[in-house]
Amino acid sequence: MNIQQLFDVYWLEVFGVLCCLLYIYLEIKQRVSLWIVGFISSAITAIVFFQRGLYAFSALYVYYVAASIYGMYYWSFSKKTDNEPKKELPISRLNMKQAIVLTVISAALVATIGYVLANYTNSATPPYLEALASSLSIVATWMLARKILEQWLVWIFVNLFSAVLNFWCGIYLYSALFVVYGVMSVVGWFNWKNTNLKPQMK
Repeated sequence: MNIQQLFDVYWLEVFGVLCCLLYIYLEIKQRVSLWIVGFISSAITAIVFFQRGLYAFSALYVYYVAASIYGMYYWSFSKKTDNEPKKELPISRLNMKQAIVLTVISAALVATIGYVLANYTNSATPPYLEALASSLSIVATWMLARKILEQWLVWIFVNLFSAVLNFWCGIYLYSALFVVYGVMSVVGWFNWKNTNLKPQMK
């Protein structure tokens, strides 16, 4: 296969990876524009994963498209008061109530998505492993939209775990991308932790 043939086969995957790299850079920098790039990269990645038989991941990126709209709205318009000008949305910490609720939601999603994949699709990966990565990603994306610091800890696990799953399926560019994501998630954790952190709420 020559270079032109490789480009014809993988151009969408390459473009999606480049968009995803820009997305996580903007996330670390806390730029609202991350949600615009996220919308585009998520739509592309949903197509790539669907074509490769990773149906839970494909559906996950459709969710990311919707989450990008929510994140853009929340980062842009929340925390505005009548008496004060709009300020940058501060980073918050995960409280105990949120942690319990998100753990229960994650478990329910793993059970539901895993069951669907195991019984109604020809998923290219072990269904409950794909369900685990997808479920935690759903929860972490909500945490990102709410600008919760601990989302980075979830992403560190999810990204490295997803790198293994994508390598298993032969999606090598995205496997490498998730390794980079894992490293950048560590950078993001320390970057956010040292910025405008709001005290933990009870």
